[in-house]
Amino acid sequence: MSRHSRSEALQPSIISSVSGVLRRPLFVLGLLLVSAGLISACSGKRAEGQVHVLTWDGDVNPVMERYIDRGIDTAEKSKAAAIVLKLDTPGGLDSAMRDIVQRIEASEVPVLVYVSPSGSRAASAGTFITMAGHVAAMAPNTSIGAATPINSSGEDIEGALGRKVTNDAVSYIRGIAELRGRNADWAEQAVRDAVSVNQNEAVSLNVVDFVATGVQDLLSQSNGRRVQVADAGGGVRQVTVQTGGAPLYTNNPNLFETVLDLIATPDIAFLLLSLGSLFLLVEVFHPNILGGVVGVICLLLAFFALGALPTNWVGVALVLFGFILIGSEIFVAGFGVLGIGGVIALIVGGWILMGTGNAAVHVSRWLVIGLGVTIGAFALLFIGALVKARRMPSMSGDEHLVGAKGRVQSKCDPAGYVHVEGERWEATALDPPLPEDTPIIVTGKSGLRLTVKRDPASIPLLTAGSTDATAATSAPD
Repeated sequence: MSRHSRSEALQPSIISSVSGVLRRPLFVLGLLLVSAGLISACSGKRAEGQVHVLTWDGDVNPVMERYIDRGIDTAEKSKAAAIVLKLDTPGGLDSAMRDIVQRIEASEVPVLVYVSPSGSRAASAGTFITMAGHVAAMAPNTSIGAATPINSSGEDIEGALGRKVTNDAVSYIRGIAELRGRNADWAEQAVRDAVSVNQNEAVSLNVVDFVATGVQDLLSQSNGRRVQVADAGGGVRQVTVQTGGAPLYTNNPNLFETVLDLIATPDIAFLLLSLGSLFLLVEVFHPNILGGVVGVICLLLAFFALGALPTNWVGVALVLFGFILIGSEIFVAGFGVLGIGGVIALIVGGWILMGTGNAAVHVSRWLVIGLGVTIGAFALLFIGALVKARRMPSMSGDEHLVGAKGRVQSKCDPAGYVHVEGERWEATALDPPLPEDTPIIVTGKSGLRLTVKRDPASIPLLTAGSTDATAATSAPD
């Protein structure tokens, strides 16, 4: 069998193997998601009378809200003695912070918010959450405060909108402080003037209840305190915190929440949605398996992240529709109208992707514009070039080989073997015999057999009377 025929025979098995390897990332991702779901589903109830310890180190965001909600649910179902929330945060989203505060206030189990470990802080949104705890404590060398609302760029919110947001935050934090019997005037200062205090000042100002050197010290000082928790019937009731000698149960973020926390930001969600759509578009015009696998993974992660964010699904539809328009431009002679419309739809979709008026929850405007223009240009140029290449006359098969030159590898009389374009072919000579190393030219192809003849350019031009040379040229080998 020729080298060419062997390579053709191996192609299906090679493609099948490569396809299997490239599909593994998608399989692994699905397995991880299923495992995370099972882990989450199996963690619904624990032994009674335990203290459930939750730990959050990072921004206040929808993932933290989901984690706190799950942790409190588990503690309530398990009739836990108390919940300890170890908190270290620079702040975060107002919407997520309000959901967390509401969930703490609705908890049927006392929530002990503990700014910990040493060196931590409960800044901005963390101030609201700490003051909302039934018991609030801080570790040595920690701080709380600086709760002035800012936009997503870290700048003050100016004008009427700034006053509106600030006054709303002041009203909210004063209500939290008054509910827990804490210093409402200082809480207002933390919002209006961004004041911040350390653990000792916080205790002296009645911002938190005490300083604790560790979780056991926290439980010891909390034991016996009377607090007001939610009632199952929708009311409230007074309970005594009973944490003395209670066993601890650590309820950390699960795999689902950990992965979600890494990608659940508006910018990353938009990037994943756009890149996933682009890879699938490339796969449609130039199938190679890898693009499709990467595209599907990006889209799954994008929807994974968008599910944890206040998403405007009209924005998602516009982003996807933009890629459809960009792809349609390649087939429809619209003088670029569809492509430009696709870029506009992509940019508008990214602009409204987050369904909230909160200035801190939106996709970066520069990212939307830059990515929209870049992807639009890439898609139109790259995919357009692919389609143009496909519309060109085929350069493979018979048309490609006819006219190709080579040399005889083993004598053709008339059958033999020739070497053409780096490969060994079976061949039939039209003007046999053709000795080894004779220059030939391909005149046709049938299956895996070529039809060849002596290359006319290799035959020397003879002058009249050169009978000896003519005889030598035409004599059989």
